[in-house]
Amino acid sequence: MKIVSNLNFNGQCREAFERYAEVLGGKLTLVTFRDMPGSQVPEEWQDKIAHVWLQAGDQALMGCDVPPAYAQKSGGFSMTLHLKTDDETRRLFAALAEGGQVTVPLTPMSWSSCFGMLTDRFGTPWMLTTQAAQTAA
Repeated sequence: MKIVSNLNFNGQCREAFERYAEVLGGKLTLVTFRDMPGSQVPEEWQDKIAHVWLQAGDQALMGCDVPPAYAQKSGGFSMTLHLKTDDETRRLFAALAEGGQVTVPLTPMSWSSCFGMLTDRFGTPWMLTTQAAQTAA
């Protein structure tokens, strides 16, 4: 089993996932509503994203644009990145925070040498943390 998160957008999915692919690396597969046989969205939504898949290494992230009639406010989650080094955590934090809002600046925590929280310019909440080195007991 593989659990994959799906992010919903109100017309910004392509822009958001192009940015995520740039920041996180990986390969995008995009499908517009126009590409889907029998799509029932209005003409102005035909070029919006019905499905996107970002494959980054062995991890994946999905997303779509949700037509206004079906949109629901999301809440109660954060996308979380566990990174190997503080430098990598700082680099990705800065890239994702660009145009967004930092809610917890990068700081050491009891579980991590570098942890922070932000909401990116697309409204997606993120937590980034440097994984603590695993030591043998």
